Amino acid sequence: MFDVLPIPLPWYLTGPLMGLIVAGLYAVTNKHLGISGAYVQVVDYARGRTIESWRLWFLGGTFAGAALVALLGGYPQAGLGYGALGEYLSLPALVLTLLLGGMLIGFGARWAGACTSGHGLTGCATRSPGSMVAMATFFATAVVFTLLIHMLTGGAL
Repeated sequence: MFDVLPIPLPWYLTGPLMGLIVAGLYAVTNKHLGISGAYVQVVDYARGRTIESWRLWFLGGTFAGAALVALLGGYPQAGLGYGALGEYLSLPALVLTLLLGGMLIGFGARWAGACTSGHGLTGCATRSPGSMVAMATFFATAVVFTLLIHMLTGGAL
């Protein structure tokens, strides 16, 4: 196959493009861009509630785009790509860890009012103090846990 994007797009193109998308959505719909809100819309749709259909299209497009890149790039084979983490945990423990982590991330996103993309892209762009604090907390937590895991595994992870 072939590389879909053999050379990553430069930051000076993707950054402004993302900014235009966020600002355009906000200007047209007065809505924030973030993926966690789309998951809520799926649940609302299943319960027969009124939904914002564009969020479902956004979620579907995210999955479809990832699948398209995988197929065009020749990467459709499924597998566990967790590197050293897979060496430390059995498959059942790895699955449980991933499910628990996903649930905690989902809970945290709902509790915080948005996910990292919602706070980082839209919240910070609109100078929301809560989003600024949330992003600082996300980064600080990531640094602390990365160092902690690095210490606990003797530098293997």
